[in-house]
Amino acid sequence: MLKNNEIVYWCVVDGSALWLEEGLLPLGSAEEFSFPVEQAVIIGKYKDHAVAWLNDDAIENTIAYSSLRELLTAERALFDLASKAVQFGIMSQTFRFCPQCGGRNNLNHNQLAMQCHECRTLHYPRISPCIIVAVRKGDQILLAQHPRHRNGLYTVIAGFVEVGETLEQCVHREVKEETGIDISNVRYFGSQPWAFPSNLMAGFIAEYAGGELKPDYSELSDAQWFSKDELPLLAPEGTIARELIKSTLGLETDR
Repeated sequence: MLKNNEIVYWCVVDGSALWLEEGLLPLGSAEEFSFPVEQAVIIGKYKDHAVAWLNDDAIENTIAYSSLRELLTAERALFDLASKAVQFGIMSQTFRFCPQCGGRNNLNHNQLAMQCHECRTLHYPRISPCIIVAVRKGDQILLAQHPRHRNGLYTVIAGFVEVGETLEQCVHREVKEETGIDISNVRYFGSQPWAFPSNLMAGFIAEYAGGELKPDYSELSDAQWFSKDELPLLAPEGTIARELIKSTLGLETDR
């Protein structure tokens, strides 16, 4: 159990936002910050210090919160721990009551899950699997713009995995539905936890196999083939989307 004077990194979260100081997690003790040490949960370790998760509603302090996205360019280990804290926070807020019997849930500190006071059922954080795929055609990459990207940003194709569907099937379906083309040689690239609010991105690279590019304008604003010498504004550094783009075009990556 965390001690009141123990120096730890703090992930104090409010939805998908968290407390940052100069772009990093604050380092200090519960005593120093006047935090309720009995409600803090250790979720990992970073640079020889434990990392503690605490929800905003557990503290009396007034804190200015920042978006988790501000940690995208930080060390991957730090971003992943902060993502974990955000997802635990969302779990504790969205599973206040048991979906099986309606009883009140409380946090089980040993299991890091919400447990029903009545039927004792454990409810773990829900994770939504998604695919994200870079499609290559010769020396070009397929990039798309979504209506939510107000600044002209382009990125690779992504979507949620459906019930009864493999990751590879989802890759083929999403590309076909959103752009009208067929792909082949689908291969795994890597993954990234994406706590907006609770996704896990599974990245793939694929090759163009045929078909005419016809964007689905109910999903996309635009989709085009780009070479590395004519790239538009791209997904930010630190995202698996950016790593997929760089790897596909033979640019230097962080992997």
